Amino acid sequence: MTECTQSGFGFEASGSREIVARFDGGTISSDGGAFLLRQTDKRLNLLPRLAECFLDDRNQDLIEHSVLEMVSQRIYGLALGYEDLNDHEQLRTDPVFGILAGREELDEPLAGKSTLNRMELGAGTKDRYKKITFWKDGLDELLVKVFLESHENPPAEIILDVDTTDLPLHGKQEGRFFHGYYDNYCYLPLYIFCGDQVLCARLREANHDAAFGSLQEIQRIVAQIRMAWPAVKIILRGDSGFCRNALMSWCENHGVDFVLGLARNQRLRKIIGAEMHEATEQWSQTGKPARVFSEFDYQTKKTAKKGGWDRQRRVAAKAEHIDGKENPRFVVTSLRSEEWPAQALYEKLYCARGDMENRIKEQFSLFADRVSTETMRANQMRLYLSTMAYVLMSGLRRLGLKATELAGAQVSTIRTKLLKIGAQIRVTVRKVWVSMASSYPWQDLYQQVWTNLRC
Repeated sequence: MTECTQSGFGFEASGSREIVARFDGGTISSDGGAFLLRQTDKRLNLLPRLAECFLDDRNQDLIEHSVLEMVSQRIYGLALGYEDLNDHEQLRTDPVFGILAGREELDEPLAGKSTLNRMELGAGTKDRYKKITFWKDGLDELLVKVFLESHENPPAEIILDVDTTDLPLHGKQEGRFFHGYYDNYCYLPLYIFCGDQVLCARLREANHDAAFGSLQEIQRIVAQIRMAWPAVKIILRGDSGFCRNALMSWCENHGVDFVLGLARNQRLRKIIGAEMHEATEQWSQTGKPARVFSEFDYQTKKTAKKGGWDRQRRVAAKAEHIDGKENPRFVVTSLRSEEWPAQALYEKLYCARGDMENRIKEQFSLFADRVSTETMRANQMRLYLSTMAYVLMSGLRRLGLKATELAGAQVSTIRTKLLKIGAQIRVTVRKVWVSMASSYPWQDLYQQVWTNLRC
């Protein structure tokens, strides 16, 4: 039987020109802009330090792929949009990924999916095959170190944003619980940010309160920050899920200010009755949303289920009438009214925490929700990898994109506009030639980013 191999693919003509497609372009990559990420890592020194947070029990004389190479391969893959380990069966022979991972012999493939999977599944116990595991404390410290290093001089004040989100589960993973609010089986990771820089990404089971474990993480982060910046003023900001007496008392006893949401109840509604009536009258007269702010000292009562607060605290209230209904909101704070009046406290300080939700959404652009392995430890490892990919992308945004049109862009936009560039790759004895598409529309931006990263 005659076997025919199609060498060209014809399409309908464009005017008088025949259209013929062929697989004869040589080595072409869609990730021609990825070397900007590599340059960012040279500035941050992130991946070499990340590799040091792993314990490798393999015989170093027999291995082909170092921990640094595998970690780099995985994190660059996430940053460039390759979420699955299966993707690396093709990417391992891509010379662009070989350069990113630090491979000297570019004709030799990188680690395959099985090797990468064994790295992620290491449990820290003696195992014949899974001999690599991560050091949790080292990874946690590294996140804070990168944040500290991003400042040339200690700031006078920083705000730590704390929040949680859900990572839906579709299998029988360890620690799988149903969460009534999110209406699915999920994990409930804890995130702590300062601006757009992540300081903590802790995977947790969903059968706990939103504030579960947050005090220990905040204690650790504050201690590390104050070792470097003893005089910095720290403000903790979060929603009502973190309004817990233990957390507030610790802050008050250790010189950390806080502004936290306070869940409304009938007692609070009664206290702001006059302000709510005033807001309703304003809405009735104008038909527009009306707000009246007030503040008062408040202390929750001790009940059989809850211990209550151990002291009175300042509460700022927003009595709002909007769309024909009441919309009261409350925040509790340690900040003084002379420094932060009620309206400014709520509108300028507390509501600014909404930007953290954008930072959490960016974690999903880097596949933080790919927690499909069997154990909590392995899924925490995957969460760390996504977080480190975010640190790298955030570093590119902070160092390379400053004073450009993408200075405040989401990581998905940065990936699409700056990293996903079609390029022909030619490897010679002395050079690697990266011939990017002449029609790339943001060449001036690329040049500016390259210049910023080289400074």
